[in-house]
Amino acid sequence: MIVKEIDAPFADGSDDGDNRRAYHYLPIKDMDKEDTPREKAEKFGCGVLSVAELWALILRTGTVGMPITQLCRELMQNNDNRLTTLERRDRKELLEIKGLGRTKAIQIEAVMEIIRRYNREGLGDKPTIRCSADIYELMHTIIGNKPHEEIWALMLNRRNQVVKRYQASRGGTNATVFDTKMVLKEAILENASSLILCHNHPSGNINPSPQDDQITQQCKAACQAMDIRMLDHVIVTANGYYSYNDQNKL
Repeated sequence: MIVKEIDAPFADGSDDGDNRRAYHYLPIKDMDKEDTPREKAEKFGCGVLSVAELWALILRTGTVGMPITQLCRELMQNNDNRLTTLERRDRKELLEIKGLGRTKAIQIEAVMEIIRRYNREGLGDKPTIRCSADIYELMHTIIGNKPHEEIWALMLNRRNQVVKRYQASRGGTNATVFDTKMVLKEAILENASSLILCHNHPSGNINPSPQDDQITQQCKAACQAMDIRMLDHVIVTANGYYSYNDQNKL
């Protein structure tokens, strides 16, 4: 649906020379072709489209009384017009948006997953870790914007190349359960020379908690017992990170 502004007289038919504005709502089939996302994309390329229009191209069909263009505008408006906000919505929250059914919710999840995988592709199959910034670069697209906590372990070979990324746990908005034995088991199976812990703070606060300190020392002691180096524990957020190694707390 598109809104077009037209000149119109007062309801009683009078016109004092300063016409009021009236608004006429057009269904998508009656739009000027250049107003529709597909036609605009064909003529000018997808780069000219708004995010809402791009979603309209992907999701394609609206519902009775709500054309896809209107649905997608409301989708973005309900998420502060930010993809990073939309990414944090789970399926239940997406289904609460009027006109957005289960199929479209899954399509949105699929697109967000494609974005995450695209961001990871350039890092290569076995990215090399040289410093904490490399760890953040590797992990922030995976967990930095998650609405819940996740703990991951990076297994590295002797050349400090990541041979495996292992999701150790997934929890709620404030905490998660960590099993040191399972992490060490994976490291041994991969014949890893060293290990790095990573987890996210959905709140955006990069400072470690007492529980984070406890997990760090617990994992460090277990690694030493198995002759595996623990190189770092990095707390990841969407906008920054905290490194135990950089802060000399490892």
